Amino acid sequence: MQRIILYIVLVSLLFVQAPASAQKSIENQISDSLTRIANSFAAVGKVSVSSVVANQREKRLVVTASDRLSEIPFRPGNVKRIYDMIKKVSARKYPDFAISCITDKLPIEELIPNLYRTTAYDNTRNFALKSAKIPLVTNLSRPYSISSGLSGRHIAIWSSHGWYFNQGVSTWLWQRPRLFQTVEDLYTQAYVMSFLVPMLENAGANVLIPKERDTQPYENVVDNDNSIFTDGRYREHNYRKNWRTAEPGFANSQKNYEQGENPFNMGTYKYVNTITNPNETSIIEWIPELPEEGSYAVYVSYKSLNKSTSDARYTVYHKGGKTEFSVNQTMNGGTWLYLGHFRFPKGRSTHFKIELSNLSSSPDKIVTADAVKVGGGMGNIARKPYFNAQALTNADSVAKLVADTIKARTSLYPRFTEGARYWLQWAGIPDSIYSRTKGMNDYSDDFQSRGFWLNYLIGGSSLAPKRQGLGIPVDLALAFHTDAGTTKNDSIIGTLGICSVTNSSGKTFFENGVSRMASRDLTDIIQTQIVSDVQRLHAPEWTRRGLWNKSYSESRVPEVPTMLLELLSHQNFADMRYGLDPRFRFTVSRAIYKAMLKYIAFNSGQKYVVQPLAVEQFSSRFVSRNKVELSWEAVTDSLEPTATPNQYIIYTRIDNADFDKGIISKNNKVVIEVQSGKIYSFKVAAVNNGGISFPSEVLSVYRAANNSHEVLIVNGFDRVSGPGSFTLNHTSAGFNNDDDAGVPYMQDISFTGKQYEFSRSKAWQSDENPGFGGSFGNYDNKVIAGNTFDYCFLHGNSIKQADFSFVSTSLKAVLNSKIKLTDFRYIDIILGKQKQTYLGNSKKKAEFKTFPLALQKSLNQYCQSGGNLMISGAYIASDFYQDAYVNTDEKLFMESVLKFRFKMAKASFSSKVKMVNSPFPQFNRAEFSLFNVPNKYNYYLESTDAIEPAGVGAVTVSRYTGTNQSAGIVYSGKYKICAFGFPFETIQSEKERNRLMESVLTFFSTTPKNVIVAK
Repeated sequence: MQRIILYIVLVSLLFVQAPASAQKSIENQISDSLTRIANSFAAVGKVSVSSVVANQREKRLVVTASDRLSEIPFRPGNVKRIYDMIKKVSARKYPDFAISCITDKLPIEELIPNLYRTTAYDNTRNFALKSAKIPLVTNLSRPYSISSGLSGRHIAIWSSHGWYFNQGVSTWLWQRPRLFQTVEDLYTQAYVMSFLVPMLENAGANVLIPKERDTQPYENVVDNDNSIFTDGRYREHNYRKNWRTAEPGFANSQKNYEQGENPFNMGTYKYVNTITNPNETSIIEWIPELPEEGSYAVYVSYKSLNKSTSDARYTVYHKGGKTEFSVNQTMNGGTWLYLGHFRFPKGRSTHFKIELSNLSSSPDKIVTADAVKVGGGMGNIARKPYFNAQALTNADSVAKLVADTIKARTSLYPRFTEGARYWLQWAGIPDSIYSRTKGMNDYSDDFQSRGFWLNYLIGGSSLAPKRQGLGIPVDLALAFHTDAGTTKNDSIIGTLGICSVTNSSGKTFFENGVSRMASRDLTDIIQTQIVSDVQRLHAPEWTRRGLWNKSYSESRVPEVPTMLLELLSHQNFADMRYGLDPRFRFTVSRAIYKAMLKYIAFNSGQKYVVQPLAVEQFSSRFVSRNKVELSWEAVTDSLEPTATPNQYIIYTRIDNADFDKGIISKNNKVVIEVQSGKIYSFKVAAVNNGGISFPSEVLSVYRAANNSHEVLIVNGFDRVSGPGSFTLNHTSAGFNNDDDAGVPYMQDISFTGKQYEFSRSKAWQSDENPGFGGSFGNYDNKVIAGNTFDYCFLHGNSIKQADFSFVSTSLKAVLNSKIKLTDFRYIDIILGKQKQTYLGNSKKKAEFKTFPLALQKSLNQYCQSGGNLMISGAYIASDFYQDAYVNTDEKLFMESVLKFRFKMAKASFSSKVKMVNSPFPQFNRAEFSLFNVPNKYNYYLESTDAIEPAGVGAVTVSRYTGTNQSAGIVYSGKYKICAFGFPFETIQSEKERNRLMESVLTFFSTTPKNVIVAK
C-alpha cells in the first residue's frame, strides 16, 4: 500500500503536465491500444485515457486509464504487454522514462491476484484462515480422509432471489420474470443445490446456506416442547446424568409466524454434562413421522453455551444403516444445522430416528439439545401489507383499518422456493438481520439479508470477535446470480464477476485487518476458471465480461472475501441454450469448486488435489453362484492432472433399503458375496486426497433360488441434456418441450413451465409480460424427475418376479469389450430417452446416440449367435433419422437385425398402450399407462416411436391407444427380439411392468408353433 500512496503523491504534487498536443496524441494512441489489448482478455468495451502525466525530474510517466481497464484479468504477461506498448508509444517524447499505468486508483500490477504472481506477493490481501481444528460438523462414518481438499473449511453460498411477498400488490411473486422455461429465482439453485454444494461437501467443506436445502414439501419437527404443530416422538433416556430444561429454546407453537416472531425464542432446550464412559450415557431420541417414504434432509438444533462441548455425538438411523456425526456446539447455536439427506420409510418407527448422547472426549462440558427437523416443508412465514402508522394521512386511515382486517398469508409454496428472508426467520436469525426495512419491503430485505446473515455467522469468531453471532470462521462466500440482457445475433453475453473492495463504511479492509482486495482476487480466480473450462469443454465462443469493483449489497456488506457472480444472461437465448443443460451446469459448478479450492490452498500455503470425476465402464457378473464381480474404470480429467483417484468406495443397497456407508477398495475390481432371493444394488465413487467424486450409475444383481436362467441388463440410458432448441429465420426461437424436453440430472428444481412466446420481436413490458422467452408457471413449485441412473433395479425387480436371475452393466463396458453379449442367453437393453443430442449452439458433435456403431456390431453378433434381445426406448427407431440422411447400413441394421422399421415419432397423444392379439399367447391382452407429463416420480415422455415389424417372423404385439400405431414388435426366428418404442421403466404400474416382463421372458424361453409374415 505504501507504493500506492507514493504513486498518488507523485501524480498530484510532483508531475508536470506534458504539452497539450503531444499529450493528446499519446493519450489517443494509448487509449486505442489499451482498448484492443483489454478486449482480447474480456469484453469491457472502450478504454479511455484520462491523463498522461510526466515528471521530467524523476523521469516517470503516469498513464491513468478509465476503470474499464481494471475489469480485465491482469497477469504478468498482459501487464508487461501494456507497459511495453506504452513505452513504445511514448518513447520518442519520453525516452527512458519509468512508466506507471493506473486504473481504478491502482497500478495495474497491483491487480494481479497473488495466485498468478511469480514475485511481489501482497500479503495484506492474503485471507489465510487456518483450517478449523474442530469444524462445525464432522461425519464420523465417512470411510476415507481428505488431506488436500477443503476439510475444516466453512463456505457460505446463496443462490439469487426467491418467491417473495410484494407489499405493493399484496401478493406473493417471483423477483424475476419467467423466461426460457425457468426463473432466476429457481434457476441458480439448479447449480448451487444440484452440483456446487455437493462438490464442496465432497471435498470436505462445511457449506452454509441461508435458504432451505430440501425440496421435500413435507416436514416433520420433533421437539421437547410438544405441540399440535410438532409431530413425531421425543424421548429421553437418563443414566448417571439427567437432561435438564432451560430457556429460551425452540418451540413450534403456531402454524404460521408473522413479522418478528422467532420460534427459537418460544420454548425450551435440554442440557446435560458430558461423560467419557460409553456405558453411562444419557440419550435423547427424536423419532419422526413421515407421510411417505423418501429422501429427507435432517436438521438439528441446540444452544451454544460457555462450556459447550465441541464433539456432540449425533447418530441418524435411516434405511441405509446409521451415520454418526460430531457437532461442534460452541458455534451455530440457536438455529438449524443441516446434517445431510437420508432415506426414511413412511410412518414412524423406533428403528428410524435421530439420537444424541452426552458421550464426549472431554468430561464436564455441556451438551445441549433442542428440536430436530426432517424434510423441507412448506413456507410458514405469513405476510401482509405493511403500513407505517406515523406516515398515514387521514385518507390513509381507512386503508389501515382495512389492512388490519387482512389475514397474513403464507406463500403456499415449498420452502426451498422462497427467498432467504423467510428461511432466516424460521431458522431463528434475529429480525435485524433478515428484515432491514422492519417489514416494509420484503424485496430489499431478501437480498440485503444475505450479507448481514454472513456477518452474523462469523460474529464471535476470530474474524469478528466483537460482533454478536454464531462464531463460525467462514473462509469465503459466493452469491450466485444470472444477469439480464440480450443480443440480436445469438451471440453469448457471458460471465460477469463483481466484488467490492470498499465496504459500506468506506473501509478497504475486512474486520480482521485483511485487505478487501482479497475479494477481487477470489472473483478473478473464479471467473477465470469458469470461462476457461466452459470454453475448453463446451463453447469456445463463451464470453468473459468485466470484473467489476462496484457497490452491491451482497458483495459490499460481507466481512469475508465474497464474489457476486453473474454467470450468464437468463434473458438471452444464446446463453440459455447452454444454461438449461445439466452438462453445462456441472462444468460451471466444478469450475467454481476448483477455483475456491485453489484460492484457499494458495492462501494457506498448502497443496491441493481436485476430487476425481465419476467412474465409468461399470459392470457386474457372477463369478460363482453367489459371488458377483464388480469392475469399473477411472475417468481422466483433461483439465485437472491432480483429479486422479487412488481408491474407490463401493456402496451396497439390499432390496428396497438404502445404500450403506460403503467399503474401500484400492483396486478397480472387487468380488462381493450375495444371498439368493435378494436384489443387490451397487454404485461406486472414486476417491483421492482431495475428496470423492459423484457416484456412478447404479447396477443391480439377483440370484434366483431355483432358476439358473440369467438375464444381462444393459443400461444404455446415460443421457442428461437440456431441452431441444430451434431458430427460425431470425424471427422466432426458443425451446420446444413438446419435441424434446431434455433429461435432467436426477431431478429438475428450476422448471416453471413451457415457453409460450417465441417471437424475437416481443419486448419486455413487465415481469408478467416478459416478451420473447416468456414461459408458463404451472410447474413453479414442482420437482421434476430426471435420469436417476437406477433403472437396472426397476427392470431387475420385474425380472425377479419372473423368477430369473440377472446381472447388469453399463453400455460403455459393452462398447469397450469389458462385457461380451454372447456370454448371455437373455439381454434387456435400457434405452430410455437416449438419442443424439447437441449442447448449446450444436457446433460440437452430438452425444448419446441410441445405437453406436460398436453396439450395432455387438448386437449383430449376438443375434446371429441365437440370442434373445429385449429393447425399449422412446427413440429406438427415430434416432436413426436424426441426421439429414439415414445411413443405409444403419437402416439395414434396424430392419434386418432388430426386425423393425420406423413409422413415426410422437406416435401417441395419450399415455396408454394396449397389448393386442398376436401368434404369441405369452403376451396377454392388457392396457397400461406411461408417464407422459412432468412429475416427481419418473422421467416423462414427450415422444414415443411407432415401430412396425420388418420381415418374416416379426409381428406387432402392442399399440398406442388413440392412434393405434404399432408400439411394440416381437420377432421369432434364428433369434428372438422384443422391441418397444417406449421405455419399459415409464410404465406407471409395477404390476403391469411385471406382467410385461414375464411375457417377454416366457416368449424367450419357449418355441411358438406358428409365426406369421410381417408386411
